[in-house]
Amino acid sequence: MESMQNANSEKHYKILVVAIAIGITGVFIRFAGDENSTYFSWIANILLVLGVAIGLRSVFRIIS
Repeated sequence: MESMQNANSEKHYKILVVAIAIGITGVFIRFAGDENSTYFSWIANILLVLGVAIGLRSVFRIIS
């Protein structure tokens, strides 16, 4: 039953919301940024990778 209580913990879902917000921000910067600026592209890529990494880490912690 401890595994079920761990999966239902609020902290996992709060972290997932933050990860999704980071990923959406990366997508927004990708499309809203200047097409000729490499800085916007780098920032967008970093935010997307960071959001995906945090999200996957949270999902795997929920599953285990």
